[in-house]
Amino acid sequence: MQKRKPQIPNQECKDSKCPFHGSLSTRKRVFVGTVVSDKMKNSVVVRRDYHHYEKKFLRYDRRHNHIAAHSPPCIEAKRGDVVKIAECRPLSKTISFVVIEKLQEN
Repeated sequence: MQKRKPQIPNQECKDSKCPFHGSLSTRKRVFVGTVVSDKMKNSVVVRRDYHHYEKKFLRYDRRHNHIAAHSPPCIEAKRGDVVKIAECRPLSKTISFVVIEKLQEN
């Protein structure tokens, strides 16, 4: 499976915490999830669903977690969008991820 680079957004922004137009660099971890909340200013909450193997019962378990991520103004992630987020340096107490691409709009 080939990894593809995220497309640079057409819209320009002056956000210093934007990985495309600012000086923020990203790290290795990249996840895909659905935006469940966009009430914060320039931030979103992303729900990541995954399967966890239960050794005792020999089956898989459905689980999820919520990840707070910075949403640059050039991407404009809204509730219900499927987005790709990447790990970055800690931007606040809870935010260590940034939205790098919108895969599917609501």
